[in-house]
Parts: sequence; structure tokens; C-alpha cells
Amino acid sequence: MKAKDWFMFGVLGLIWGSSFFWIKIALRGTGPFTLVAFRLLFGVLGLAVVAAIRKPIFPRLRSLWLKLAFLGAVNSAIPIVLISAGEQVIDSAVTSVLNGTVPLFTILMAHVVLDDDKITPASLAGLITGFIGIVVLLSRDLNLASFSGGFAGQAAVLLAAFFYAGSAVYARRNLRNIPPLLLALIPLFFADLLVWAAVPIAEFPFRFPSGGLTWIAILWLGLLGTFVAYLLYFSLLESVGATRTSLVTYILPVVGVALGVIFLDELLDFRLVVGAVLILMGIMFVNLKLQRSPRTANK
Repeated sequence: MKAKDWFMFGVLGLIWGSSFFWIKIALRGTGPFTLVAFRLLFGVLGLAVVAAIRKPIFPRLRSLWLKLAFLGAVNSAIPIVLISAGEQVIDSAVTSVLNGTVPLFTILMAHVVLDDDKITPASLAGLITGFIGIVVLLSRDLNLASFSGGFAGQAAVLLAAFFYAGSAVYARRNLRNIPPLLLALIPLFFADLLVWAAVPIAEFPFRFPSGGLTWIAILWLGLLGTFVAYLLYFSLLESVGATRTSLVTYILPVVGVALGVIFLDELLDFRLVVGAVLILMGIMFVNLKLQRSPRTANK
């Protein structure tokens, strides 16, 4: 990669890796639905400005708009709300590690849904290794008597990772010819509408975000964690391809764990370390499979 690509890669990893830290900060002054509603709003506004400058051609078919709206629900609204709700009861460090399981779920779903992305011995080894890592992490808060507390929070984040994986497979199968900018903007717009519609029901009475630090966190998540991150991500996709861009996954748990432990005094025990290492090893096995596959090298 060129120096510019390496710079974008590093910045993207730092932005997305620190998002879990800022979610934890924002939740001190607002609810998860309200947080996500404002976060997506600022992201949409930023992308809309870029679209107004670049003037891309919007799709005309109603069927495409429906598919993009559905993508917004499963790729943004639902998983981001699940992650924010999960972080109410679990550490941001644990959240960042569990979110790193997205490639593991993706390779499993792709094997079932897609004809050109089947499981190989390397990816199977990655799935098994990553699954063991998930079990180790879940054991920190497993409560056999009731499905509550930390275990429920971890389950919510894992479900979010499942939605992220499913939406990636869905987009690859149904939305291959949509310009990247519109693939980011349109689904995000519908996702924000959906979350705002849910706010009065999920968080009644409505609690406006309070505190300067809360708004700093929301603005950071919206303008950097959503708007800027999307632009960096799609720029990398165009310049270095999907395989190399996907390696940013390695950075997220490292940044997330470091920020949580250093600034939020979160627990760093052997299960977090072992679970994180196993999940990262699983992702490495999966990416080893991707790097050896010429069919995915330039997508």
C-alpha cells in the first residue's frame, strides 16, 4: 500500500477502535436509542454534504430503494443500538473484542448463501478458534440462573456482529452496482429514521442528552465514527481492495481494550486476554483464506 493508504488505514482503525470507548462515555448522559439517533443524524448530514458536492446518480428503481432501506435497518440501526445497549452492562473493552467476531460470522453465512465463498480448512480453523474465544469471554459474566447482566450485554453485542455479517453478505448479493457513497448515505438515512421512530417508545419519557462530555462523545461518534470513517473505508476499498481493508479488524480490539483499561479502569483479566487472542487468531485464519483467494482480491 502507498503511504496515503497506510495513513487512512491507521486512522480508520483508531476511529473505529475508539468508538466503543466513546459509546461508554455518551451513555452516561443519554439512552442507547437517543445516542444512536443523534449519531446517525450527524453521519447522514456529513455524507449528504459530500453527496451534494459529488452529485452521484441516485437509483430510480423502487426495488433498489427498498433493498437499501432494509440494509440500513440490519447494517446500522439494529446492530448499533444493540452494541450501545450492551455497553450499558459490559465493558467497552469486551465490546470491542466481541465486535471483532464479524468476519467469523460473515464467512459462515457466506458459505450458506453465496456460491463463490465457501468454507475452506483454514476458515474452518478460524471459526473454531474464534468460537472458543467467544466462549472464554462469555464465561466472565455467565449466569446460569438468569439471562441478565453482563451475559445479556455480551449476547447483544454478538447479535449485533451477526447482523453486521448478514448485512455484508446481503449487500454483496443484492447491491453490487451501487456507488459506495450512496451505499453509505441511503441506508444510513433510513436507519436514522427507524431509530428516531423507536426513541419515543423505547425511551419514554424522552431524555435529551445532558452534559458537555456527552455531546462531545455523540459528535465524535457521528462526525468521526460514522461520517469520516465511512469515507475512509470506501476510499480504501477503491484503492487497496476489500481483502486488505478488512485487516483493519485487527486494530479494533487492541485500541478498544487499551482505552477501556487505561481511561475507564475496566478489568483486564486472563479471560479477556485469552478470549481476545483466540478471536484474533480466528480472524487471521479467515483472512489467510481470503488472501489466497484470487476471486476476492480486488473486491
